[in-house]
Formats: sequence, structure tokens, C-alpha cells
Amino acid sequence: MTMLDCLIRGGMVVDGTGAPGRVADVGVRDGRIVSIGRSDQSANQEIDADGLAVAPGFIDVHTHYDAQVLWDPHLTPSSLHGITTAIGGNCGFTIAPMVSDEADYVMRMLARVEGMPTESLEAGLDFEWSSFGSWLDRLEGNGLGINAGFLVGHSTIRRLVMGSAAVGEEATEEQLEAMKSLLAQSLAEGGLGFSSTKATAHNDHHGDPVPSRAATDAELVALAGVCRDYPGTTLEIIPSIDPLWAPEVYELMTAMVLAADRPLNWNLFNVRPGEDAYLENRLGSADHARQRGATVVGLMLPDVMRMRLNFATGVLFDTLPDWAEIMHLDVAAKAQAMARPEVRQRLVDGAAQAPHRSWGWWADTTVVDVSSPSPSLQALVGRRIGDLAEERGQAPFDVMCDVALEDDLLTGFGPPVVGDDDESWKKRAELLCDPRVLAGGSDAGAHLDMVMTWGCTSTLVGDAVRDRGLLSLEQAVNLVTDRPARHYGLRGRGRLAEGWCADIVVFDPSRLTKAPVTTAWDMPGGGWRLTGGAEGIEHVFVNGVETQRAGVLTEARPGRAIRSGRDTDTVTAAGP
Repeated sequence: MTMLDCLIRGGMVVDGTGAPGRVADVGVRDGRIVSIGRSDQSANQEIDADGLAVAPGFIDVHTHYDAQVLWDPHLTPSSLHGITTAIGGNCGFTIAPMVSDEADYVMRMLARVEGMPTESLEAGLDFEWSSFGSWLDRLEGNGLGINAGFLVGHSTIRRLVMGSAAVGEEATEEQLEAMKSLLAQSLAEGGLGFSSTKATAHNDHHGDPVPSRAATDAELVALAGVCRDYPGTTLEIIPSIDPLWAPEVYELMTAMVLAADRPLNWNLFNVRPGEDAYLENRLGSADHARQRGATVVGLMLPDVMRMRLNFATGVLFDTLPDWAEIMHLDVAAKAQAMARPEVRQRLVDGAAQAPHRSWGWWADTTVVDVSSPSPSLQALVGRRIGDLAEERGQAPFDVMCDVALEDDLLTGFGPPVVGDDDESWKKRAELLCDPRVLAGGSDAGAHLDMVMTWGCTSTLVGDAVRDRGLLSLEQAVNLVTDRPARHYGLRGRGRLAEGWCADIVVFDPSRLTKAPVTTAWDMPGGGWRLTGGAEGIEHVFVNGVETQRAGVLTEARPGRAIRSGRDTDTVTAAGP
């Protein structure tokens, strides 16, 4: 009998389908699972998994690793949390296809809208590719630590076709046909589908709406329809970030699905106390689509949203009413403006008009970090703004501004965490099991100085199961493995089954959790990012090769560039 490459012996096998776990051995050969059950076969590598869970590799369908993958083929920190397949190219932002004349705009747009250091993109991107296929070839040539697939971004192809007219202008018939042709070529070369955004938070480095925001609904439906002719493709969009969606938003997504004959996922929603109307409104999009034979699902973050905001970039602050003009100034001009009392009052008045925001929001903000070595500023880290305001006899927003101005606007502020109460977690678990919802939305690879939710799989499979008892281990694993895999048609992934790809995570359910967030100065050009691994993950295999051992990455790069048709099955509008 042929020797196994690896035998994982005696673990609790949770196969991803939701079926009860069972103690079994898992045999791996040539990148595939060849046996599950009692095994006496010899193996080149044997792992004692007694007391550990053995599950399919976790899958994250909403990341922005398009740039980072070129200098970090392991796609950290996601891989440290057991992610073995990541999908990028979301929200209409991609770096392929590309033409040299537009590379600078696309790079700077990404830096702005996805919170990536410009100096890192300048140092890390050479743009020595043109087509989507040549870019995927580049990734495969470099070697990948995990599997990675990418959608084709609307803003990028619109800019390539329309140039500067892509911002704010409606496409002509000829321009729309050129966009369709470029999208078709990219899908034929392996693009996983079409992505876009209409979110008012998405502005380019000039402060203008990103190109896709100028598209008519007819343009979006026409581009979505290109996917119909290419197997294994799908759709993703942020249709609106309004508190409540109008019927037109429902209709747009349904029309896109029917034109493409492919399912659509939209990004993102979360649970907030006392907002049942918001949840019902968002989920109504799925009900509306289902009545027409279409599948629309919303991504829901399987964790509490934790963020770090700063005035230097102004990202998210610029979505507050009457804030954009100030937040889009260069740092020096912004600092001068924010020193003026009348500007501060204007910002406070604007914020008071925003949904989910109030004056009390400033008081409950915490100083997360400061960039200055000044002892007086360093002493503020961890302090609540409201407490500082009482000590100083100032209004909370004035304290925020004063602290930021002393720190070149680089101070990190942590807004109050919403939805971390017991009732919200109960609702979150209930919704994650709803067929109208897909677990996801980490945004990993983007907002490197702001978002701290790339470890949401560790929270769901670890803390939510163990500490809260809201889901069984089998349910939680299913939500981050088989469910997303079936929505995307990922061939041979998402389950532990004989003949399927050996993407495997071995972890300790009693210990699995997120490790503390840290700052890493490991970006090209001297850039930094927030990052953090997991605790309790003992082994990770990608295509049968061990890529992580006790939280430490190996040097192996066995991942694949996931290409539509070759690595994905077609999921039609009716859904998986």
C-alpha cells in the first residue's frame, strides 16, 4: 500500500457539513484527502491530534489582499487564523487588468479607499502585468502560502476604459461595450466574477467618488450580465450604506443576479442593539430576490466590529455629514482647520445629524495609540476621552482634536464597541445560521491602520462556541467552510471528504481565540500595519502541505491561484 504523505491521527473530525464530529484519522496523499476513519497506514508525517479538532481550512470571501499578496504570499494575518482560501478583488477595487497610464491613479485610489500606505504600494507594486491572466500567472510564479482568488473590480476597468471621465460621468454605449469586453477577457483568464460599490464612503485620493459610483444601474446590470457566459463566476457589491435601503436597491441587486444567472453577495452588516428595523430592511433584499428566483445574501461579520480611527487619513470620518471637505484636505491644512473653534463646531453639528452617532460618541472614545514619543501623550493611551474631558474642563470633541493636533493627527481613536452584549451575540448567532446570510466581511488586507476584525473566524469558532455556547462546534465550522465554499462553487474545498483538497486546520477548541493586536513595521517602503495572530491553532495544511505549526508559518508555498472554471463550479441564480 502506498505510503501517505501525512496521517492526522485521533482528532475530532468536524467535516464542515454540519454533521456531528467523530474521532477519526485523516490520511493525505498528493494534496488530497484519501481516507477518513481508522487507519494503520504508514506516513511520512504523523500528527497526534488527540484532544484537538480537525476541520476544513477556513474560507474568507471578503478580503483586499490584491496588493499585499505580491510581498506577503502567506496573506497574513488571515493565514494565522486558519484561513486557507481567501477571495480578494472585492468592492470594485483590483490591480488587474492594468495599463501603465492608469497605474498611478489605481494605486493611489487603493491607498485612499482601502487604507493602504502609499509608500508601501509605491515600493511593492511594479505593475509588470497587463491582463488579469498575466497577473494571476505572476502570483502563481511567486508561490502562494494559501489559496487566493480574485474578482474583477468595476472601478478599475471603468478607469482603464474611460480615463479621467470615469469619475462622475456616465459611460457612452461604446465605453460600456469596451468595459464589457475587458471584463469578459478577465473572466476568461480566471477572474472569479464582477465586483462593485456604490458606497458613499468610497472616495478616491482626490476626494472624488470612485469610478463605479458614477455608473448607472443599467451599467451595473450590463456588466453583471457578462458573467453569464463564464463558468464558475459570481457577483459582489456594496449597493448602499444608507441606514435603510430603498426598493431600488433591492431591484438593482435582483436584476444583476438575473442578468448574470449567478448569486450575489453584498457587504456588510452587523448586529446593533435595538435596530431590528435595520436588520429586517437589509434581509428584505434576499426575500425580494428569492421571489424572482434570484439568490442575494448579505455578508455579516461573525464578530464585533472593532476599529481604530484617525484624523490624518479621515477614513470613515469623511462619511459624517459636512465632514468630507475638511477630512479630504492635506494633513497640514486639515490641522490648521481643526484648530479653529468654528470648524470644530461645524464638525460636531454634522456628526450629530448622522445615523448611529451622537455627542456621547466622542466621550466614549478611547485613545488606542499615539505616534509621538512624548511621555505626556503616551500617558493618554488607554484613556477614555470623556474622562480626559472632565479632568481638563473641556468638551470631549475638543479634547480629541487637541490630542490629535499634538500628534500630527496620527493618534488612533477607538470608537465605542457596539453589539458586544449577550443579546446582540444571541442575535448574531441566529442570523449567521439564516440562509440569507453568509459569514464574512473581515476586509483583511485593507484599512491597515483601522480595522481589527481579520480574526473573526477565530472568534466565531473559538469564543462564540466555547464561551457563549450559542453555536455547536459543527455549526460554527460549517459557517466558515462549506457555506462560503458552496456559494462560490469552490471545487473540492470547504469539506473534509475523500478525494477533496487537503486544506485542513487542526486546533484546540478549548484555546482557540484571537491573539492581541500589535503593530508591525513590515510593509514595503517602511510602512506599518495593525496585525495579530491566533492562539490554539496547532497545524494548518494547504493542498496537503503543512504551512503552519503552533502559530508559526513554515516556508512552504503550496497555495493555488483560484481561477474561475478551472477551480470553481458554476452556481446559478437559484443558489447552491
